[in-house]
Amino acid sequence: MTNESQQIEKPTASRRVLVTGPSGAGRTTAIRALEDLGYEAIDNLPLSLTPLLLGASSVDRPMALGIDARNRDFSTAALIEMIDTWGADRNRPLEVLYLDCSPDVLMNRFSETRRRHPMAPAETPRDGIVREFDLLEAVRARADMLIDTTEMSPHDLRAEIERLFATVAQRALAVSVHSFSYKRGLPRGLDMVFDTRFLNNPYWDGKLRGFSGLDKAVQDYVAADPRFDGFFQRIVELMLMLLPAYVEEGKSYLAIGFGCTGGQHRSVTMTERVAMALAEGGWQVSIRHRELERRSAARA
Repeated sequence: MTNESQQIEKPTASRRVLVTGPSGAGRTTAIRALEDLGYEAIDNLPLSLTPLLLGASSVDRPMALGIDARNRDFSTAALIEMIDTWGADRNRPLEVLYLDCSPDVLMNRFSETRRRHPMAPAETPRDGIVREFDLLEAVRARADMLIDTTEMSPHDLRAEIERLFATVAQRALAVSVHSFSYKRGLPRGLDMVFDTRFLNNPYWDGKLRGFSGLDKAVQDYVAADPRFDGFFQRIVELMLMLLPAYVEEGKSYLAIGFGCTGGQHRSVTMTERVAMALAEGGWQVSIRHRELERRSAARA
């Protein structure tokens, strides 16, 4: 939802961002997010052509360039020289956004997708990860902005890119509603957390145990708890009171979490119901069910 009193604003035309980091850390997601924000986005450009593009580009659009060790004619020395040269441009300094990630998580990402590492096509992904980290160590030290995606989903990374690069007019408040299991801890970045473990638990009904809060039978079971309606109504009323205040304060993203024991039934039901109520109220809402996503990924 965009406040009508906000003045339409475009991304700063002179802004130029170099997006880099190890393979699998989220560069493609970041480039696409910047493109959605109005940047002229170019990924995997040969390093030798990059200075020509930087020097000849017009100033009517901001630019985002994706570069990593897979680029044709890549060399660490050449990339650092380019960063130092164009970063010193007072009119249009080149900003370096470095996407980092722990080696173990990168290993899991390559294993899950069954991709070969581009730096070690005939070896193990770990060999490629180590090789790429060595190549990019000096580049990382030159970063103006560093995002560690180790515990981030693509959704989280997009939100962080929007927080860093969106203009005022683009920062319409986005509400994200999450369900989760307390056994696995709180999801990263939640602003508000509500505990639903006091509600009747469908897990103890053998007919419902294998279903989730996405299913009507489970939602009906949870909603039949005499305490549900009062809890639900108060949550929605609280959110509808607070969200306009957050808009006035310039907040662009709000994450609300509902937790239960397993993250399958009660928290999912509340997440679905609250998200629907906020969407009906005109708010931009997205939903994440962490434990259901984990379960789906495990089955894939």
